[in-house]
Amino acid sequence: MVSAASTGALIWAAIALGLINAFVRPVLVLLTLPFTILTLGLFLLLLNAAMLNLADWFVDGFQVVGFWSSVFGAIVISLVSGLCSNFIGPKGRYEVLVIRRDS
Repeated sequence: MVSAASTGALIWAAIALGLINAFVRPVLVLLTLPFTILTLGLFLLLLNAAMLNLADWFVDGFQVVGFWSSVFGAIVISLVSGLCSNFIGPKGRYEVLVIRRDS
């Protein structure tokens, strides 16, 4: 079960998870590259679950209970992140695609 005691705890957990994913995760991805290749990328899911547990450790009022809760939370975060990244271009800005027909 993933839970937050308040909205403030949820906001701090999001900030902590963002910072952890920006600074700690790239180092761990590089160190665990052989496992990631061996498992065809599935190890990244466990790495994301570990990052969620690390955010739990840093933020009071945010709690992740159990291994499967962290794995399912990592799946949800990955899906939402993937959907959101579809709306952001490679330069980090929102992009609008305009298609014109030649008549």
